[in-house]
This record gives sequence, structure tokens and C-alpha cells, in this order.
Amino acid sequence: MKPIKVGLLGLGTVGTGVVRIVEGHQEDLQSQTGSAIEIAKVLVSNKNKARDISIDPSKLTEDPWEIIHNPEIDVIVEVMGGIEQTKPYIIEALSRGKHVVTANKDLMALHGTEILAVAQEHGCDVLYEASVAGGIPIIRTLIEGFSSDRITKIMGIVNGTTNYILTKMSQEGASYSDVLKEAQALGYAESDPTSDVEGLDAARKMTILATLGFRAKVALDDVSVQGISSVSREDIQYAKRLGYELKLLGIAERQDDEFSISVQPTMVKQTHPIASVNGVFNAVYVHGEAVGETMFYGPGAGGMPTATSIVADLVAVVKNLKLGVNGKQGIMTYKEKKLKTDEQISSKYFLLLHVADRAGVLARITQVFADFEVSLESVLQQPNPVNPEAEIIVITHDANKAAIQKVLQTFEELDVIRKVKSVYRVEG
Repeated sequence: MKPIKVGLLGLGTVGTGVVRIVEGHQEDLQSQTGSAIEIAKVLVSNKNKARDISIDPSKLTEDPWEIIHNPEIDVIVEVMGGIEQTKPYIIEALSRGKHVVTANKDLMALHGTEILAVAQEHGCDVLYEASVAGGIPIIRTLIEGFSSDRITKIMGIVNGTTNYILTKMSQEGASYSDVLKEAQALGYAESDPTSDVEGLDAARKMTILATLGFRAKVALDDVSVQGISSVSREDIQYAKRLGYELKLLGIAERQDDEFSISVQPTMVKQTHPIASVNGVFNAVYVHGEAVGETMFYGPGAGGMPTATSIVADLVAVVKNLKLGVNGKQGIMTYKEKKLKTDEQISSKYFLLLHVADRAGVLARITQVFADFEVSLESVLQQPNPVNPEAEIIVITHDANKAAIQKVLQTFEELDVIRKVKSVYRVEG
């Protein structure tokens, strides 16, 4: 085959990694694909900017259309990010018969269905392994590795920033605000960390994973989202004392043909493998009816790990070119989307209550749970020298979300409860 020419949109940390791998691994790539792969053109914002990679200046351009409209370019690799500006580039490239590899989780979560439809119409590949978990090959695993199984649950730590923050809070007893500042100084968190800490980044990734795992058109609005900005040292200390770690988990569950998707801080039993995933690492736990439990672990971000996934997708595109099967391996979302109601979503819950310190309080609280048919696994009252009021910890048995919401609404009206300090889902 003639050399495959690639147009690269973006030359930041990830784009630089792509260039390094493609140019440094040419012999390996040719042995796998039977063809040379050449970075022909690279979109940059400033051609004169100093860079830590040597690249032929004639390959740089500040005009994206010079790449997209170039008939010699076979594949577009998009690592520039963004949605409004990037989407037209991708659509136009596909309409011109160019294949696309992207790491853009925001674009695929919000417009993936449309983009994949355009790709299929024009016989093109759109591959996006790097959009979810950096260097972890979870998308290819869901599409190919689980093709013969029926996935019932996907649970993951899919945001390294929040996992770093919660890990430091757990291991060092640091406060949320202090660790966030440290994460920003180290480059793990943006100056505006909202997307990470409020769970929005993880929600976009879970949208993609649930779509692939359940073969249904999942929208971002279908994901219930809660971030970690309200998590305190006290919450983490209580969790550890009870044998749990607090993690921001994306959870997609299916029962029969109905499913639920959420992102929320969750207390995970310390014996569960995902509880030991620390720092900026990611992990995705997948349960299939046939295979049972599996877990995939690795770096969820970073220039070279993400670039590795991108180049793996690039190799897949070239192999498809040789076989003549481009545009024929997309995932069909043939299942009707049926979201569970709150009455159907069930899990254990942890509640930390600040209550009046007097006789009869515990009886009134347990009666509220009984009124809404929520059974209790354990109830613990602990002294807290910095809190003059009593603290009661409750862990429920499996209870539906609607019942827990009714319990919490009743607690707001109960004079003996000063504050519902924390409520977390419990896993494991």
C-alpha cells in the first residue's frame, strides 16, 4: 500500500506524543499494517512557537481547512479538543471520505450519534479509544472483547483529578481545598476545575461507556451527576473507620432492558479491587452475564498514554483500509433506551446525621426508616469532641432511591435532626 497520510489537528501534549510514537515506531507500525504512516500536516495555533519536538516547518499550518480539504490526507487525528469549533471539522472530513481518530470525549458524548451516522453514510471509520480512559483500551474491549456477552454493570474511576484529590484526603488527612490547590499547581486540575470536581467530565465518559455497553442511545442528560466538592475529611475518616474508601464512581447498571447511569461519590468496601486505585490512575470494572467480573486499570490521562491509544486506533483504521471494511464496524445502538425510575434504582446508603443529644432521638430516626420500608444494616453513634451535638451513622441495606429521598425529606421536618451532614451510595 502507498503511505497513509495523516492530518493532525493539535500539537499540544497529546499531539506531540502522537508524532513521537508514529515517527519513533515506524518499523513496528509498518509490520502491523503493511504500510508506512506519515504525519503529513499538523494544525497549530502559532507556527512560530518554540516546541520541544523537532518537526518540519513545512508540515505546520494554522488553517484547518488546508488539512481537511487536502485530497492526499487519508486520516484526521483530532486532539485539539472543544466542541463548537471542532465538530464542523470532523463532519466535513467525514463527508470528504477521511477517517477520523479523536480523543474528544465532550464531542463524542454530546454528538457521537450524529458523527457516527455521517461516518457510516460515507463509509468512514470514527475511532475514539482515548476519549474515555487515556491509555486503558476499554472501548475496544467493550466492542470486541464483550461482543459475545451481555454487560450488566460498568463501574469506573474515570477522572484522575478527582481520584488524586480523594486519595490525598484519605492518605494524608488533607482538606479538599488544600488538595485541590496542590492538584492545580501540579497540573492535574485546571484553573477552573468545575468539569472535573463536579463530575461533568466523568459523566461524559460514562455516557460513552453506557452507549457502547448497553447498545442504546444514551444522552448526557440521562446521567445523574454529583461531584466531590462537598466531601469533607470527616466523611473520609468515617468511611475508613467503617472499612470503606470514598471514590468518585461512574456507575451504569442494567437489569433486563432497563438501566441507570450515575456519577457520584461512593463508599467502596476496602476489599473491592477498585478501592485500591489511587492517585491519577483510572480503573473500569465490567460485569458480564457470562464472564462475570473483570477490571481494567491504568493511566487515565497524560500525553504518552493517551497518544498510545490514539495510535492504536490509527493502526486499526489502516488495517481496515487493507481489508476494505472501513465504516462497517461501528456499534449499532439497536436497543430501545429504557431508564430506570427512582423506585427501581437500588443500593446501600451511608448517612451521617447531626442530631439533638437527648433520649428517644434514635427511636424516632429508625421509625422514619421503617415508615418507608428501608431496613438498616448498622447504626452507630460516635462522640465527636468538635461537635457538641450527637452524631449518628446509618448504613442501610439495599433501598430504592425514591424511598431514601422520602426519608431525607422527612428528616428535614424532624426537629431532633439538626443536619443531614452526608449521604453516600455504598458499593461492595
